[in-house]
Amino acid sequence: MATGKVPAGIKYIIGNEAAERFSYYGLRAILTVYLATHFFNPSGDPALQVAAEARANEATHFFITLNYLMPIAGALLADWFLGKYAIILWLSLVYCLGNFIMAGFTDHYPMFMSGLVLIAVGSGGIKPCVSANVGDQFDDSNRYLLGKAFSWFYLSINFGSFFSTLFIPYLLTHYGARIAFGVPGLLMLLATLVFFLGRKKYVRVKPAGFPKEHFLGVNFYVLQQAPQLLRGMRPKAIAAQRYRPETVNAVHSVWKVIVLFAFIPAYWMLSDQSTSEWVIQATKLDLHLLGLTLLPQQVQAANPVFILLLTPLLTSVIYPYLKRKGFDFNEHRKILAGFLLLIGSFGIIYMLQLGIDAGRHPSVAWQILAYFLQTAAEILVYLTGLEYAYAQAPASMKSTIMSFWLLTISLGNYLVSLINSNISNNGILSRLSGASYYGFFIILMGSVSLLYIIAYGRTLFRRSSPTEATAG
Repeated sequence: MATGKVPAGIKYIIGNEAAERFSYYGLRAILTVYLATHFFNPSGDPALQVAAEARANEATHFFITLNYLMPIAGALLADWFLGKYAIILWLSLVYCLGNFIMAGFTDHYPMFMSGLVLIAVGSGGIKPCVSANVGDQFDDSNRYLLGKAFSWFYLSINFGSFFSTLFIPYLLTHYGARIAFGVPGLLMLLATLVFFLGRKKYVRVKPAGFPKEHFLGVNFYVLQQAPQLLRGMRPKAIAAQRYRPETVNAVHSVWKVIVLFAFIPAYWMLSDQSTSEWVIQATKLDLHLLGLTLLPQQVQAANPVFILLLTPLLTSVIYPYLKRKGFDFNEHRKILAGFLLLIGSFGIIYMLQLGIDAGRHPSVAWQILAYFLQTAAEILVYLTGLEYAYAQAPASMKSTIMSFWLLTISLGNYLVSLINSNISNNGILSRLSGASYYGFFIILMGSVSLLYIIAYGRTLFRRSSPTEATAG
């Protein structure tokens, strides 16, 4: 029972999250390069390099696709039937099994990929439950401490990400694949044990059972009334024939947010390449920096470092400064700024690739600058999108809208996986190699940004009054 203090279960949840994120990001740090060099082009044949890299990128983005598709199943099973504790515990064991299969079959591609699928199921399935479990631990007596707890939770994610991204590539280089893939498995086993040790400390919210009125049910009912739709009757009016007004209004609110979400998969198509295509590019850069020689997979550790530096800078310094100066940096402007910064980061990657294609080895410092811009874009788009979705969605639909947000990540990665599959199979996009590959995504994101400007031009370009800018 919470009594005005941080709940006793929080330390177990935070410890679990730090170890789980160490496991997940350690795996992702080495996955793409390992697939390309060990399975798809073990001889290092230059003639096979483009296809091998494309196949490795395809597999990596398929893994991320599945990872962000599973939260819907995890959330529904937890909220409706099994509860969060059971989902987290049992899917964590699935997660552990996947890790140990990968570590045990580093030379057997079908088994290796089977382990990867199990990890995606486990990691994705627990994802919505772990963060929601943090909020469940609080009541009215200590609700004011919730922000502090989520700050620790966010810190644990980046702590695990940073150290694993540095450490696991080192293990792969010096101790081999079994150790490098096995250590994330041990950390996930530790994460599961830590979570289990806190079992008597958690506040457990019982599953609510299958709801009679939910988003999919309302929309399916409307589609069933096709004749009324064809006669020009509005979907909201059709839904009102069967469902309560508050349910109809809730579904309508969700659709307003989904319109914004339609632009976000393109963002993830570019942003998530920083953990796959960019890592492959780093293998061709001059990795000497400030007296150190980095491993290609370690360069992506710049992302969690920049997150920890830029998040407080933006939220506590830059946003308040802009507000004081009378500029309304609303959610639509933040997202557009994120799109443009992401294009800038890909511009740097494009220029680096031009140098590589010309036979040079540009400095990795330029790629770290690209990570800086990509991370700033991530904060502007990801955090803003989450806050906007949560604020706009009614209480009864918050889980639904969070699942749709995660689906944008899944869809973006799925599209990149399809593109790389087409390249590796010598399809119509096979000409997208070298710098032209990155140029394609710059044009794509530029086009999406233009459509975004057209769709939200009134909000983006309206002049805010001093009262609006300083309100709140």
